[in-house]
Amino acid sequence: MPKSLFAPTALLPEGWAQNVLVEFDRSGIITKVHVGASAPQDAVQCQGPVIPGMPNLHSHAFQRAMAGLAEVALNPEDSFWTWRDVMYRLVGRLTPDQVEDIARYLYIDMLKAGYTAVAEFHYLHHDSDGRPYADPAEMSRRVLRAAERAGIGMTLLPVLYAHGGFGGRPPSDGQKRFIHSTDGYLKLQETLAKDCQGPGRRLGFCFHSLRAVTLEQIKEVLGSSADDRPVHVHIAEQQKEVDDCLAWSALRPIEWLYDNVAVDGRWCLIHATHAEANEVTAMVTSGAVAGLCPTTEANLGDGLFPAVDFAAAGGRFGIGSDSHVSLSVVEELRWLEYGQRLKHERRNRLHDANKHVAGYLYRSALAGGAQALGQNMGRISVGSRADLVVLDGQHPLLAHVEKDDILGRWLFAGLNRMVKDVMVGGDWVVQDGRHADEIEAGRAFAAAVKAAI
Repeated sequence: MPKSLFAPTALLPEGWAQNVLVEFDRSGIITKVHVGASAPQDAVQCQGPVIPGMPNLHSHAFQRAMAGLAEVALNPEDSFWTWRDVMYRLVGRLTPDQVEDIARYLYIDMLKAGYTAVAEFHYLHHDSDGRPYADPAEMSRRVLRAAERAGIGMTLLPVLYAHGGFGGRPPSDGQKRFIHSTDGYLKLQETLAKDCQGPGRRLGFCFHSLRAVTLEQIKEVLGSSADDRPVHVHIAEQQKEVDDCLAWSALRPIEWLYDNVAVDGRWCLIHATHAEANEVTAMVTSGAVAGLCPTTEANLGDGLFPAVDFAAAGGRFGIGSDSHVSLSVVEELRWLEYGQRLKHERRNRLHDANKHVAGYLYRSALAGGAQALGQNMGRISVGSRADLVVLDGQHPLLAHVEKDDILGRWLFAGLNRMVKDVMVGGDWVVQDGRHADEIEAGRAFAAAVKAAI
């Protein structure tokens, strides 16, 4: 028999609906959605608004270990590049066990925030001396296992990282745990293909950045498979990266990519912070997703993506928590909008014809995130995975509001604690704000961080 839940109000693709019965099969796929239904006795009775779970399109799980520990002003020119030196010191010490424990607790916190799947941009491949493990897929399998133990969906993005700068410069000592040849990378992809089969799992291609790979490597990787797996890349995150790319090629990073590679809707361009008008047009026309990580971009002092122009032209975007200084759907979407308000010195910058900012932000991030992960999620509709979030209908801020004002209260006046229950693939992973393994996972995380920091 199918499982089912009854929601007093739910966000469907066509809009908000009342008295919604959602049925799903044993594999966690939605089979029926009834609007204006009565509540069956055997259905789970949700005590608040039900919305689709949010995809998190960009994660470096191990970086959660250093979140909040780099906020010390020791360098007047502090930037992404000085932060990266701190990160490299952490990278040099992490073991596979520690990486799994850090990732597991991180993913539990993601679930509690309302994320139901994550794209893990995974470039920590080798041992501390840069040698492959006996199982070259050891580290990748550790983050897959962490996701399975936490109960979150995953698109695994093993990263090709081959060089230390534009034009194929040799990598630095701090990058030695990341480095693959193209052949080694493609063998890793082949090895992980079976691991990434099954509900809630997907495998994708990933290039760390244009400074870390050559055009020949990009073409060889993309030509190795005829399937439609996602393709992710960091691009134009910092001004120095733009300047270095100009010095090397006389083109800006996004310009160079579009001049040399056939970019389409499979692509997710992470950050794309420093995009000029012609680059915005190229991104929109290609159907690629802009992978925006506002809390990390703010933390690193990267700059502000031209989101108003991008959105007005019909661009697709999603959100990620990246370095995990914050694990909050609320903060990512709130600061995406607030950054544009500060930039333009006006309110209510990101919206569609409906004019409701929170509704536009949430729906857009659902669609863009699902596209970037290459997963069938982000919609309460037949055929989609039953990834659902129940907000606390008894919270004083949510009482007596309806439709997109629910999202407005949560995203602009609320916090993570408004997330009451979370379902992934038809299974409850968070109930009444708690995950069954959060205490034990928290202890393991604390021990791993203590040993690594």
